[in-house]
Amino acid sequence: MRILVVGAGAVGGYFGGRLLEKGVDVTFLVRERRKRELEERGLVIRSVHGDAVLAPKLIAAGERTEPFDLVVFSNKAYHLAGAIADAKPYVGETTMILPLLNGMAHMDVLQESFGDDKVLGGLCFIETTLNEKGEIVQTSPAHEVRFGEWSGERTERGEALESLFAGANARFRLSERIVSDMWNKYLFIATMSGVTTLFRAPIGPVRSGEYGGAIISRLLGEIKTIMQAHGAPLTEEMAERQRAQLEQIAPTMKSSMQRDMEKGLPIEADHLQGYLLQLAKRYDIHAPTLETVYHNLKIYEAGRTANEH
Repeated sequence: MRILVVGAGAVGGYFGGRLLEKGVDVTFLVRERRKRELEERGLVIRSVHGDAVLAPKLIAAGERTEPFDLVVFSNKAYHLAGAIADAKPYVGETTMILPLLNGMAHMDVLQESFGDDKVLGGLCFIETTLNEKGEIVQTSPAHEVRFGEWSGERTERGEALESLFAGANARFRLSERIVSDMWNKYLFIATMSGVTTLFRAPIGPVRSGEYGGAIISRLLGEIKTIMQAHGAPLTEEMAERQRAQLEQIAPTMKSSMQRDMEKGLPIEADHLQGYLLQLAKRYDIHAPTLETVYHNLKIYEAGRTANEH
C-alpha cells in the first residue's frame, strides 16, 4: 500500500516518519523549500520515544506519479484549500483520505472535494514542533493516531490500514467511534488553546489562583453546550472527563496554537473557535467566554498582518 503524506511538518513528518521507519511505502508531498531541506538533512525526528534520521521519498506539487492508496492530510487548517488542490492529482478511484487536523470544520470541505465515501475520520494526540533546523521535536508521552469509518463500521479497508500500521513506533488505533473521538478532542483542544492563548501562559499558571479553574470550566461548558446543540455525540460524562484532564495535565504544557503565537505564525482561530461561534449563532447560544477568547485571537491576527506590511 502506497501512502502520501501532505506536508512533512511536526505532525505529518512525525507519523509519516514512524511509518517509513517501519518500512511502509511513504511519500511526502512538500513545498520546494521543505523539499530542499529534507534532501539536504534528511527527515530528523528527536523524540522521547527514540530518535530517527530517515531518507524520505519526496514530491512537489505537480510532479507526475500514480495515485496513492491513502492520502494523509497533516497540514494546518488555513492551508487546507491549497493542500487539497496539490493532492487532487494523486487521488484515484479507491484512494482513502485520512485527515489529522484539529476541529471538525474541515470534514465538510474534504467530503465535498473528494466524496463522502473516500474520507475517513481521523485525529492525533501529540506534542511536537519543528526546531530552527527543521527537525521534528516530539516531547509528549502520547503519540497516537486514531482513524475509522464515519459510520463506525469495521470495514475491510480500515482493517487493512490497522494491519499496515501495526508495529510502528507510534500508536495507530482503529476506532469504531471516531466521530465521538473527534468531538471529544475538539472540546479539549478548543478549551486548552482558548485559555492558554488568552493568558499567554502554559496551563499550570492559567488554572492556578482564585479564578483560573472557574474560567476554564466556563469556557468548556459553553463549548460543550454548543456542540450538544449541534448534535455532537458528547455526553456529560465525556465533558467531565475532558475537564478533569485539563486539571491533571502537566503544568508546563502549552497548546500548539500558543506555540504558534509565540513564533509569530498564523493560527487556526477561525477553524476552531470561530467555527464554534458560527454554530452558537445558529442555535442562539450566548457564549461570552468563547467570544472573549476569539476576540483575543483576532487581535493577534490583525497585529500579525500589520507587522507583515
